[in-house]
Amino acid sequence: MTEIAPHSTQASVAGNAYQRVREDIIFGVLLPGRKLKLDVLRERYGASVSTMREILNRLHSEKLVVAEGQKGFSVAPISVANLEEVAALRLLLECRALEQSFRAGGVEWEAGVVAAHHRLSRMEAAMASGDRAGTMDWKRYDWQFHQALIQSCGSRLLITTHSAVFDKYLRYQMLALSYRGEIAAQEHTELLNCALSRDVTRACEVLKRHVEGGVAHALATGSIGGS
Repeated sequence: MTEIAPHSTQASVAGNAYQRVREDIIFGVLLPGRKLKLDVLRERYGASVSTMREILNRLHSEKLVVAEGQKGFSVAPISVANLEEVAALRLLLECRALEQSFRAGGVEWEAGVVAAHHRLSRMEAAMASGDRAGTMDWKRYDWQFHQALIQSCGSRLLITTHSAVFDKYLRYQMLALSYRGEIAAQEHTELLNCALSRDVTRACEVLKRHVEGGVAHALATGSIGGS
């Protein structure tokens, strides 16, 4: 077995801690406005205070954490205005990526889209039955399906940027955009059919309805405070 160099181990610990903190913010484990105390984070995520400070500064640059000067860090708040901005940006990026992906995607891409939709549809069926035990898996599969749709767009930058924006939208889904039921599942099936038929115009229409419907649902339930 190859011995791992100390600096490699340290980088692995830092990378793992970063991913865990980021996921905990996105999936609502660390709620908006929560103070992020370095000593507490060090114990929870197994990284040094200096490493945790670097992680929080990185998450600050991603707008997931707020730096409060001498007061430290806190989880970024949520607001109606920010949700609408994130949703609009997601829609813009995803439609552009869909156009390119539909044009370039081959058999392997189609297989990936079908497989991702199958996993998502099975989880949506469980959610529809009232089973909320797999809520986090449901959103992971949602992310994977939308990523599969754009995977053949040919632009790593576009995929990466879309992923970052989708994560912010996903955070709102976990905190406020509760499951919309059969409507959302039908929209996913429509997106699958559009991908297989290469109908990008229809796909963007469905995606617009899908995203805006989620935002409207959140606003109707009054689950987001602020403006």
